[in-house]
Amino acid sequence: MSSSDLTTSGLPDSGPADSGPADSGPAGAELTTDRLVLRPWTPGEIAAVQSGDRLAGWADDFPAEGDLAIAGFIAENPSALGEHGQRLIIERSTGLVAGAVGLFWPPADGAVEFGYGVVPSRRGRGYATEAARAIVAFALAAPGVDRVVATVELSNPASARVLENAGLRRVGTDGELATYRTA
Repeated sequence: MSSSDLTTSGLPDSGPADSGPADSGPAGAELTTDRLVLRPWTPGEIAAVQSGDRLAGWADDFPAEGDLAIAGFIAENPSALGEHGQRLIIERSTGLVAGAVGLFWPPADGAVEFGYGVVPSRRGRGYATEAARAIVAFALAAPGVDRVVATVELSNPASARVLENAGLRRVGTDGELATYRTA
């Protein structure tokens, strides 16, 4: 996916900070692909995940374990809600939240790390690859970024394929993890 295959747009300011999915996000922070919308988490969504509440618009198996970790990370690092931060993966066809993807901003020495996860009910549809390609293209267009990196457990070959399909190449291993990066 080239950056021309990706669109960005702001979200309308339509609700208070704790109301859930209708909250506004940073201008230009929403990314749209053929089948997905990647938009920043709202404070209400973070609170709901942390408290175990369910919100309308979530896939039945959202949040997954990784989503709980990301919600905790965002709660401790509010800057992760910025334009170059963490996003939810939303199916355009259903409007349901199917996972999360995001950058761990700011870049260090020109490199920014990203991570992603798709709930089990939505795996095998190419959503992880589509979201990864979009976030990598977005990151590489950001100021101060010349490469994107990610790590994956060696025991997870499906995730390694997602990274490779998103344009990253394996550059090393350390114990149980492999490191991937763009050129």
